[in-house]
Amino acid sequence: MKRLALAALVFLLALAPAVAQGIDLGSFPLGSWLDANYDAVWEFTSGNIRILSPAGDVLFDFGSAGVQDFKVGAGGDGPFITFACEAAGRTYKITKPLTKSSAVLEIERPNLPKYKVEMAKK
Repeated sequence: MKRLALAALVFLLALAPAVAQGIDLGSFPLGSWLDANYDAVWEFTSGNIRILSPAGDVLFDFGSAGVQDFKVGAGGDGPFITFACEAAGRTYKITKPLTKSSAVLEIERPNLPKYKVEMAKK
C-alpha cells in the first residue's frame, strides 16, 4: 500500500511541471501598461501577470489560469517575455523597448490575425 501511494505521489509530482509553469518575470520590468484598443490594463508583478479593467477589476489572471512555455529574455529591442495559456487559447509576447516607456504586446490567436499593440505605461 505504501509503495502504491509513493508511486502515485511520484507520478503526480512528475506531471505537475507539464500542467503549468510558474510566472517568474526575472529582468522584465514590473508595472502596468494600458492596451487602449481593449481598454485593458496589463499588470506585471514579481510573480504574476493579470489583465485588469481601468477601474482595477481582474479580467484575467494568468497565475490562476496557468501558463506554459514561459520564457524571459533580452533581444535587440529590449527585454521580453513569451508564454502560452491553454485556458485563453493564445500565445503572447510582450517586449519592453529600451528607449521607450511603452511596451509592445503581440498575441497569436487561432484562426484570427495576429494582434499587436503598443501599450502606454500606466
